[in-house]
Amino acid sequence: MLPLLLLALVVGLLLPLQAGVNAQLRTAVGDPLAAALVSFLVGTAGLATLMVLLRVPLPLASAWQRSEWTHWTGGLLGATYVALAVVLAPRLGATSLTAAVVAGQMIASVVLDHYGLAGFPQQSASAARLAGAALVVAGVVLVQR
Repeated sequence: MLPLLLLALVVGLLLPLQAGVNAQLRTAVGDPLAAALVSFLVGTAGLATLMVLLRVPLPLASAWQRSEWTHWTGGLLGATYVALAVVLAPRLGATSLTAAVVAGQMIASVVLDHYGLAGFPQQSASAARLAGAALVVAGVVLVQR
């Protein structure tokens, strides 16, 4: 479990860096949506290259038939995050942006786990989990002061 938590920590370390880099890209290209699009195009090119190098098949037709339409919305959710982070990062700064994003993630995660939504295993919103989420929200307030 510890190696997975450390990997998740590394992913978390990348999010504020991504927001800052994309905010700088926004300045260079002049528009937040254009910056988000360029970011996703570069990411898509990187993933496509990795798939070719690793010889990963792309069975889109069969995947389309086996899935619900909601399974295909992840890219839109990611694009929403990137586009909003591009706008918010220079206004809020890395600390406030990240604190607010983490608080939002924590609130959504407690709900998703409690009801077993979006493919997550059902885990009750215990008093300890709710207290942890409240502490994260309190952290946002402290960061803003």
